[in-house]
Amino acid sequence: MPETAHRWTRLGVIAGGGQLPLSVAQAERDGGHDPFVLQVDGFADANFDGFETASFPVTSIGRAQKRLKQAGCDAVCFAGIVKRPDLSALTGLDATSAMLLPGFLKAAKQGDDALLRVLLGSFEDKGFRVVGADEVMQAATPDAGTLGGIEPGDEDLADARKAISIAHAIGALDVGQGAVVCRGLVLAVEAQEGTDAMLLRVASLPEEIRGNTAARKGVLAKAPKPVQERRVDLPVVGVKTVEGAAAAGLAGIAVEAGGALLVDREATLKAADAAGLFVIALDPDTK
Repeated sequence: MPETAHRWTRLGVIAGGGQLPLSVAQAERDGGHDPFVLQVDGFADANFDGFETASFPVTSIGRAQKRLKQAGCDAVCFAGIVKRPDLSALTGLDATSAMLLPGFLKAAKQGDDALLRVLLGSFEDKGFRVVGADEVMQAATPDAGTLGGIEPGDEDLADARKAISIAHAIGALDVGQGAVVCRGLVLAVEAQEGTDAMLLRVASLPEEIRGNTAARKGVLAKAPKPVQERRVDLPVVGVKTVEGAAAAGLAGIAVEAGGALLVDREATLKAADAAGLFVIALDPDTK
């Protein structure tokens, strides 16, 4: 990452589940900086050996902020999966979490994005700069074009454009970030279950309406919600996404150019090529 883009002293990576937090931490280290990793109890599952780490439960936001200050962090990056807890049933809240709870309860009725804005606002009020994963991992946000070694056909591109359009539509309602379309037929849209579970549903559908390993067809598309706070929860595509799409018989994966993170790009595209899947990034203005 160019030094001119680095506008914080030390980055705290607030790590949920999956490989994205590790990729963010490694990208920061590759840029010559020393990140601090704060793992969310019950969610963070990557191996952070070699990084300075600590952990905290979701009920201790104030303690987490204090630990970040002690580590010398002036910026934070939220990365990885953290499932929304039952806010009304939380116990053992620290003082900061208890103070934020009424705001969380009100925001939760408006959707995930509103909830995230309350959380991010708390960190900004404590003087932290909130940094998006794409700001740390600039090379992971693809430009428009074919990303792997396999080119999509015309029918694939039509499916990809329709799936991106559907992802935008459900995203505008704060529902999800992904959709699967096969020869114009909508096979699935993503909600709270996440992409991996959605792809499992597609794999369970009759083969006459989807592709298979012998005759791949259909496209998974992921795009950011138009209403979302883009510093948190950008769509992510990685090796596991490729594996799920391959198992569902899909022909490829499409993302919005500049609006998704390709985690471990080399391994992800290698896996896609090996499985016979294309990976493309579509300009959001292309219809």
